[in-house]
Amino acid sequence: MKRDFRLTRTTDFKRVRSFGKSYAHPLVVLVAHPITEGRLRVGVTAGRAVGGAVQRNRAKRLLRESMRMLIPDVQTGWDLILIARQPLLDATFEQVKAAILNLLRRAYLC
Repeated sequence: MKRDFRLTRTTDFKRVRSFGKSYAHPLVVLVAHPITEGRLRVGVTAGRAVGGAVQRNRAKRLLRESMRMLIPDVQTGWDLILIARQPLLDATFEQVKAAILNLLRRAYLC
């Protein structure tokens, strides 16, 4: 995913987590918050419950790549956070992509 589409600041993560609406799936959680700017930014995170550093980094790479494929179809004007869950490590790339697409559709973003 290109850096232009990344949500990186801690204050932005806190704002989206505090005021955004969340949508849950067994593999991943989506938190969405509208912004006034006409662009889309996505942040990816994985807590320690997912596993060690290697497992967390793998989960984040899977989420970033899945989201990269879906960015052209997603509405602009949103800050999104994707939170990995532990079962994500056993899922295939296609399952992860389908889970994210499901969440985006439930949030009416795709």
